[in-house]
Amino acid sequence: MNFDIGPKLAILPFDMATTWKDITKKKLTQSDWSLLVANLLPVVGVWFFNWSPQEVFLVYCLETIIIGGFTLIKMLITGLIVKKDEWQTTGGSSTKQPFWFFMLFFLLHYGFFVAVQMGMFFAVSGIGDQYGITLSNFFSKWPSMLTNDAYIMLGVFILSYGFRLTSDFILSGEYKTSSLGYLMFQPYGRIFVQQVTVILGSMLLSFGAGKIFILVFALIKIFFEVFIDFDLLIKKAAKGELKSSDEGQGS
Repeated sequence: MNFDIGPKLAILPFDMATTWKDITKKKLTQSDWSLLVANLLPVVGVWFFNWSPQEVFLVYCLETIIIGGFTLIKMLITGLIVKKDEWQTTGGSSTKQPFWFFMLFFLLHYGFFVAVQMGMFFAVSGIGDQYGITLSNFFSKWPSMLTNDAYIMLGVFILSYGFRLTSDFILSGEYKTSSLGYLMFQPYGRIFVQQVTVILGSMLLSFGAGKIFILVFALIKIFFEVFIDFDLLIKKAAKGELKSSDEGQGS
């Protein structure tokens, strides 16, 4: 059986004048508001209640893992219904694969992605050297690094994503119509923005500008996560509906 490298998330030179307008949310949902509150909480905590910017930084890193966990839950729910889905190969052909194959691919691909980014976070920010954190001992060490404030943050993020899963995925019936390939790539747009911003912001953290980092990071994160419809963008990319700059000029 030929398991070529599967679905790829294409980065297309789309027409900014039309596509950005199309993927900007016109109205926020209840789950959007819950995510907005979850992202503003760290800013309020750091600026007004003396929360540690380093702890907030670590929670943002853990949020990446939380998103991956909820993605696996969504794939499992949909997979129990569809059983198998189309797996696109590099040659343009497709084959039916069971839902657990998609979940395993996501776990390995996303897990490797997160591991590399975590290593960069800790190296640039200096947290890794300060606490003796490595990839091998991360999961055993991070609980001892967090205070009650950080656990409140973690809890709010988990509740927010849980509410989003329930309202936007289960109650809306989306789990019946979503493809496993779409669900597998769904978190990458948000995570890419988050990871790039945190890597740059961790430099500010290492220079003691933690408050500024948290504020700038939260604002950028809110803009892309709450006001940009990444789900619609991924659906358009999957269907080939994103118009490139060349196509726009030729029409």
